[in-house]
Amino acid sequence: MLKPLSIGVRILMVREDQVLLVKHVYQDEWFLPGGLVEQGESLEDAARRETSEEVGAELHDIALFGVYSHFEFRKIDHVIVFLSRDFSLNGKSDDEIEQSAFFSLHNLPEEMAPGSKTQVESYLSNALPQYEVI
Repeated sequence: MLKPLSIGVRILMVREDQVLLVKHVYQDEWFLPGGLVEQGESLEDAARRETSEEVGAELHDIALFGVYSHFEFRKIDHVIVFLSRDFSLNGKSDDEIEQSAFFSLHNLPEEMAPGSKTQVESYLSNALPQYEVI
C-alpha cells in the first residue's frame, strides 16, 4: 500500500539578525514562508513562487539549506529548506496569510511551528546543508 507523499519548500529569509515568519488564516502557529511543490515545478521555482505569493518577495539570492523528512503512520513529508539573505518585499500577500513579521533569531514567537523552529535553530548553530529526519 502506498503512503501519501508530499514535497514542500520553506525559505529562511534572514536580514539583520531577523527571520521572516508567516501566520496562515487556517493555523495558529508561525511558519517559515513556503508550501507544496506543484507538478512539473522545480524546487527553486516553488520557493520563489511561494515567497512571492505569501509575502510579496523577490529572492535575489537563494541557496539550499537543508532537507527535512517527517514520517507519520500514513504520511511522508519531505521539506526542502532554502536560505535567502538578499530579497525585496513589495508588501503584498495572498488570502491565506493572516500576518507576516520579522522576528529576532534569538527571540522567536512561542506559537512557532516545531518544524520551522528546528530549521531556524539549525541556522543559528551554523549548520549548513543537511538532511534531518524529524
